[in-house]
Amino acid sequence: MKFNTKTIHGGQENTDPAYGSVMPPIYQTSTYKQDTPGGHKGFEYSRSGNPTRAALERSLASLENGNFGLAFSSGLAAIDAVLKLFGPGDEIISTNDLYGGSYRLFTGIFEKLGIKFRFVSMQNTGDIEQYINKNTRMIWVETPTNPMMNIIDIEAMAGIANKHGLLLAVDNTFATPYLQQPLDLGADIVMHSATKYLGGHSDVIMGSLVVKDQKLAEKLYFIQNASGAVCGPQDSFLVLRGIKTLHLRMQRHCENGEAVARFLKGHPKVENVYWPGFQDHPNHEIAKKQMSGFGGMVSFTTAEGTMESAVKFVEKLKVFTLAESLGGVESLAGHPATMTHASIPKKEREKTGVVDSMIRLSVGIEDEEDLINDLKQALE
Repeated sequence: MKFNTKTIHGGQENTDPAYGSVMPPIYQTSTYKQDTPGGHKGFEYSRSGNPTRAALERSLASLENGNFGLAFSSGLAAIDAVLKLFGPGDEIISTNDLYGGSYRLFTGIFEKLGIKFRFVSMQNTGDIEQYINKNTRMIWVETPTNPMMNIIDIEAMAGIANKHGLLLAVDNTFATPYLQQPLDLGADIVMHSATKYLGGHSDVIMGSLVVKDQKLAEKLYFIQNASGAVCGPQDSFLVLRGIKTLHLRMQRHCENGEAVARFLKGHPKVENVYWPGFQDHPNHEIAKKQMSGFGGMVSFTTAEGTMESAVKFVEKLKVFTLAESLGGVESLAGHPATMTHASIPKKEREKTGVVDSMIRLSVGIEDEEDLINDLKQALE
């Protein structure tokens, strides 16, 4: 089954044997009738499993060419479940340019529980092995990274992880399975903030994991059930509905993202533009190899190079909305230093290029001309 067909039908066979509903129904229930103790029809309590969530989890697994999908109450809840695979003394190597919420969870919660994190640049995979020791358990990759749009070679990283017996987890939120499928490149775990492109309409908070290995899936299912950070049936329905148009939306996100990136690169009031589709973007060739397109996320810095210039710009936007998050049908603009990455100390942020004059754009599916005119008037 090809990807565009998977978004509609993947994992959705026989979802409603009762009435043949085309969309899986919203099973808004907490518990299920049993004919005898332990004698149920596959579901007993909705923290452990719900038919609507199960339909979504099958769809997620299908999109990423995995065998097992898990849906959580948020992207951070999904990451939290992965980190609970480890214990005191274990070490995790993470890219140093990542979402501020991930950094906060790593350092603010799990470091206190005895897990050590090494935040390193991963653009040159040849540098990674020097950080691996007998306590290393996992490599955490985000690609493209948030908000620098850095590209990490997943296949090369998988080779390193396999050589040393480590897990490789990839945050695939920016690319989505439409553009990039990390499991096929050797990753063990794929994570999504399904709030973003998978849901696609800025109306739900959700996270997901997809894996191929059954034993790893069983460990994660245990954590999902025991910790209880699951999503509800209504949210599951909304993301399942969003997935059905993922391929169509991503085509337009990519088209508009390229138009916006090229416009910004030619504007005198813009200094740097970060978008993997440029030939001079670091690891552009790797992006071409492991992605089928370059996505709708674009970051840039103002020529003035000040926080004031960035704030003034985002306040003047009319079509783009100043807001947290990304991946919805509407275009959003954010100021990472004070919004999505405010939890990362300024000194650490600036080491990776997240300066006060940086603006991150989530380019939506509106008319290209309207988006460019809005950016033009805000810059000028």
